[in-house]
Amino acid sequence: MEQYKRRRRNIILLLAVCAIFLTVFALYDLPLEAVGYAALLSGILILIIGIIDSAAYRRRHQALERLKSIVTALDIDQELPAPLDQIEQDYQELIQIINQSRAGIINEADRIHHDLVDYYTIWVHQIKTPIAAMRLLLQSEPTETRAELLDQLFRIEQYVEMVLQYLRMESMNADLLISRYDLDEIVRSAIRKYSQTFIHKKIKLDYQELHCEVLTDAKWLTFVIEQLLSNALKYTPPAGTVAIYMERMEPHTPKATPAAPPDALATSAATPEALATPAAPATLVIADTGIGIEPEDIPRVFERGFTGYNGRLDRKASGIGLSLCRRILDQLSHTITLESTVG
Repeated sequence: MEQYKRRRRNIILLLAVCAIFLTVFALYDLPLEAVGYAALLSGILILIIGIIDSAAYRRRHQALERLKSIVTALDIDQELPAPLDQIEQDYQELIQIINQSRAGIINEADRIHHDLVDYYTIWVHQIKTPIAAMRLLLQSEPTETRAELLDQLFRIEQYVEMVLQYLRMESMNADLLISRYDLDEIVRSAIRKYSQTFIHKKIKLDYQELHCEVLTDAKWLTFVIEQLLSNALKYTPPAGTVAIYMERMEPHTPKATPAAPPDALATSAATPEALATPAAPATLVIADTGIGIEPEDIPRVFERGFTGYNGRLDRKASGIGLSLCRRILDQLSHTITLESTVG
């Protein structure tokens, strides 16, 4: 109401003028019947005009409120109410200019983004050819240098794969194939991929059968487990251990807090319906005896670009891997948590 009063000062001014005239008429002792009749007619006219104007003002306000809630989904130039005066016309022209400028900026940003996606997609596919050629050439290298070179080449392949999956994230929903999969098969495929790294770094694998089916997308979940294994192997010193097992919680029984391993990354199904086993929920645990993570870094490890204390020491961490894992698992309706102790 206050907004309406400020906008309709002319009506208030007219009421004030009428009051002045009535006061003057009364002071000059004019016939009250004539003054009262004129005042009554003026008051009725002003009241009718005020009601009509107030209703129109409310309708326009409500129309603009609805427009604000959907302005990003329609052409604002076609939806604005017709202007009532030149000031409103000027404001609408200004809004249209701003809207056109905004649309141009968005279109240009979309074009640049699509160009970058196309470029990196082509680059990822093209870089695979020299990588494959290098792998063939390394077969003729002496045994003592071949293993190290192959390990470095494998890391390059993993970085390339991460770039490709990062680009696919935008259209992930169209790429999902949700079904029930044997979690053991998914984990074993990831382990096989990193088998040479286990051997080269002399890291022990403690793998316990999972005996679990999960409702998920096998390709994307495999990528997540590969990333977690890659991190575990990267920060675990030679002769260390990487353990993979299933941690189940008994139905209707509060979960006891387990002793945290030196460095543990765990993925879990977000809902009991995601698992085919009756003892749900369950958590897939990937634990290692690595260097651990600083306590102050743990809340931020899933932020994109955050490398933490270990990443600053290593100077090779990208801060993308765990962030990508979190985004993928969110899309799959799974969760990921981390527990760690330094050293």
